Amino acid sequence: MKTINLGHSGMQTSAVALGIMRMNRLDVDQATKVIETAVKLGINYIDSADIYGGGDSSAIFGKALKQSSVSRDQLFIQSKGGIVPGKRYDFSKAHLLEAVDGELDRLGVDYLDSFLLHRPDPLMDPAEVADTFNELQTSGKVRHFGVSNFNPMQVDLLQSALNQRLMINQLQFGVMHTGAIDFGLHTNMQDDRSINHDGEIIEYSRLHQMTIQAWSPYQYGNFAGIFLDNPKFPKLNETMQTIADEKHTTKSAIATAWILRHPAKIQVILGTMNPEHLAENAAGAEVDLTRQEWYDIYFAAGNDLP
Repeated sequence: MKTINLGHSGMQTSAVALGIMRMNRLDVDQATKVIETAVKLGINYIDSADIYGGGDSSAIFGKALKQSSVSRDQLFIQSKGGIVPGKRYDFSKAHLLEAVDGELDRLGVDYLDSFLLHRPDPLMDPAEVADTFNELQTSGKVRHFGVSNFNPMQVDLLQSALNQRLMINQLQFGVMHTGAIDFGLHTNMQDDRSINHDGEIIEYSRLHQMTIQAWSPYQYGNFAGIFLDNPKFPKLNETMQTIADEKHTTKSAIATAWILRHPAKIQVILGTMNPEHLAENAAGAEVDLTRQEWYDIYFAAGNDLP
């Protein structure tokens, strides 16, 4: 399994991670198989959140981990907090401490390798978050910190108050979600693709040694569905299949490889709970795309160059 350097830490982790948002749909035996399959594939990074499955995804994972042949020390376990579903985002100290304690209990672990703020809270008090992070780190409950879906100014605002460097920013990115690079290609243009929705977040992350974690890498739109084998995207699937055939792999592996080809060293979060699909998706970490193949896929997805 290809590895990446996580943030500025010097720690090497797998280039793809296992996201357990849907693990609540499995029983413990099924979840155990998913965990053991992931580790056999070389995946050592687990991503969760306190709201996944209403907390049940983390609870199933915790039970499955204890039942599995995998030890806690083999894994880098990450969770997220700060969302009160349907009500608010909440970065208050009380809520974040409760979120971490709840995840530790459900996951059945003594500490999180990393904890991310799940989505930007406009009521965020950076000093209060800093106090919270200090307490979590001092207590040994969290080792590293990051954010999810933050733009560069939001990162800078929070970082200005912290003693810890933010290592991670989780963002949606993939073949059919390319806004973070489209506007850069269309600099000095006036078409729709020149609109900057993300604030140079990829360039910012590279400059500040923050690892981008790509969530929902095979989705198009806002959870509109999967683009792989979708009849809405015949040209894209045809192009990816041609490249997959040449490299003796699958389209899902090519979709993973397309993200990993970017020099930002993006980590891909795989959300499938099917062990066979997990193996297919993870195989992309061993596939090298040429520059032209990368661009061919980008064009087939409906993009252009100015």
